Amino acid sequence: MSKHLFGLVVTPYGTAANNRGETIAPATTTLQKIIWNGDVHTTVSAEAIRWAIRWHWQRKLGDGGLNRQWKDGESRHIWQDAEFQKWAEHLDDDVLGFMSAKAAKEETNEAESGDKATTSPKGVKKRPRGTIDKRRARLEITRAISLTSWPGDVTFNAASIGATPSASSTGKDPVPYATELHATRYQYGFALTPEDLEQKERALEVVDAIVNLSEVAGNHARFLYDFSPDSVIFRWTDDFAPRMLYGFRSSEKGNLTIPDVIRCVKAGDMDPKELVIGGSIGASEEIKGLPQGVVVKDGVKAAAEEIKTRMAKHLQIKI
Repeated sequence: MSKHLFGLVVTPYGTAANNRGETIAPATTTLQKIIWNGDVHTTVSAEAIRWAIRWHWQRKLGDGGLNRQWKDGESRHIWQDAEFQKWAEHLDDDVLGFMSAKAAKEETNEAESGDKATTSPKGVKKRPRGTIDKRRARLEITRAISLTSWPGDVTFNAASIGATPSASSTGKDPVPYATELHATRYQYGFALTPEDLEQKERALEVVDAIVNLSEVAGNHARFLYDFSPDSVIFRWTDDFAPRMLYGFRSSEKGNLTIPDVIRCVKAGDMDPKELVIGGSIGASEEIKGLPQGVVVKDGVKAAAEEIKTRMAKHLQIKI
């Protein structure tokens, strides 16, 4: 039977700002927001997390390891195989999937194409169809949600005189701008079935990327927010359902807590032997009250090594 890897990640506490390129008047850089449990929370898209994972792999493996590569100095992507003819050879195509949609090569208007229109047996003209090459992503990632609600913090700043060509064009006055920011943590979950991959050992690269993720969704260098895990919960299981997505909470004192995860374990919905917990959450009193079988590590990297060992044993691959 195939086993499934589920994970729950929470970032360190930090100041998130400017994680998207849109602004609202007057010159305010905004954060994405969502109504979560009745309050306004800030959020980071799964697409941004996927991009950061791909960027981690590119820096780790070099340009030859991926199909799609980001050229930072040129602000563009290049492709080794734009037609996805050899997608199974590439880590990113195998794990993150792809879709390439192409329009029909023939015109639907007979007069424009010069060809006879194709008709169905009933005499109805058929519209030429395009083609789609696609592979569903095997790594599924949730949207990251802030642990605390957004209080509406906005800072007002000013670019120095002549700091940019646009600032220079305004004369001798500084250019004011505003930035929405949020002092918080973010949590997100992920799911992967390694045996759905063309190369099962690539699942280990997913674990490494999650644990070593750096900046996510920053559109320039003014703000740095650490997206590596402060704490992580891995689950290696036969169960098809994660049962622990968005399980982190923040207490009134700002401490991490996982009441829903603990409830599921004690209720028998999750086998404690399936769980590996790492990071600062491991030192909390509630973790000590979990049933025997849960493996708790001081660090997130130690937790990653433990779950990779379990995965490698079941998948019969080498670490």
